[in-house]
Amino acid sequence: MPELAYDLPLYRPPSEGENLIIQVTLGCSFNRCTFCSMYKSKEFQARDLAEVFSDIASAAEMQSDARRVFLADGDALVLPTDHLVAILDRLRTSLPELQRVSSYALPANLLKKSVDELRILREHKLTLVYYGIESGSTDILRRIRKGATPQGMIDGLNKAREAGIKTSCTVILGAGGMNRWREHIEATAELVNAVAPNFVSTLQLTLDETARKDFLANFGEPFVFQNDEGILAEQELFVSLLLPRSPVIFRSNHASNALPLAGTLPKDRLRLLAVIAAARQGTLPLRPAWMRAL
Repeated sequence: MPELAYDLPLYRPPSEGENLIIQVTLGCSFNRCTFCSMYKSKEFQARDLAEVFSDIASAAEMQSDARRVFLADGDALVLPTDHLVAILDRLRTSLPELQRVSSYALPANLLKKSVDELRILREHKLTLVYYGIESGSTDILRRIRKGATPQGMIDGLNKAREAGIKTSCTVILGAGGMNRWREHIEATAELVNAVAPNFVSTLQLTLDETARKDFLANFGEPFVFQNDEGILAEQELFVSLLLPRSPVIFRSNHASNALPLAGTLPKDRLRLLAVIAAARQGTLPLRPAWMRAL
């Protein structure tokens, strides 16, 4: 039986844990965000189509009934559209039960591709992208070196919506520290309301030791990490401000979060706020610090 030889480390969203993973790029073409240490050990490159096709053939022998595929590493959408279409076509012909292909998307990826290109990808079963908003504040995006602007993210995410591609977006609680948390949350809620992604999830700022020095140095002022009470205040404000134009599935159940939450906004706002209030009052326990991880 053939095996896929991945170029490690290999990352994927938690919801893709049971799905087939095909590496079409290695690393991340941007790779300068100060909060992220995922691909610091890799030099970005696009894998040759022949290598990708070989992996697809091996995967088809091992898992011929695969219904969902995630394209790794962190930057599959940087590839030219015709290159991606060739991969998607090979997946469709090799996996007869294929229903969905997904990948990460950098802000620049969606900005550089036209709506027509994105629509072509969606027609070839790339129907979901995972997208890091992190913050809606121009200033904080600069301080964490995200390489994006709020308006650029709005433009790109709206293009994905127009093309019919679903978006799953992440926000980082604590990214503004104790001193800039309100600016961070208010601007982030405004951005999310403007684009109404299909899914929004929160992570809690957790820095790998290899990233900590660069993050603190680039922030431009003394950074004071949020404590649990501060994170709960951010969650509460964020949930209270989210008024998307269409329903958004909301999650704070990633292992980095102190308080797991799950619901649909705006429908479940009052219930989620009650859960947060109970946690702030101490009647609902938080996830122990030793259990929190990226």
